[in-house]
Amino acid sequence: MSEATVDKLMEDLKTVAASAEALLAATASDVSERVRDARKRASESLDKARARLQGLEEELKDRASAAAREVDRYVHENPWPAIAAAAGIGTLLGLLLARR
Repeated sequence: MSEATVDKLMEDLKTVAASAEALLAATASDVSERVRDARKRASESLDKARARLQGLEEELKDRASAAAREVDRYVHENPWPAIAAAAGIGTLLGLLLARR
């Protein structure tokens, strides 16, 4: 999963959480027991989801940082193979784009 995809997913989940909070606020004036129970369950679920989302976000950032450090280390230890790989990828992309 690319970083852009992960960022988009995180933003979408945050939007859903904000919408759920807005819905909870909109039903605050309804004092029926059934609505009160539903709001309580929704609020608890929202809190759990936020905590899990925050943990997931931190974990993904840590993994991305570790991967970047590993790539950086590899390129510093093996500069010529990295240059050759980049040139090969650039050539392939150039050929694919030229065909269009």
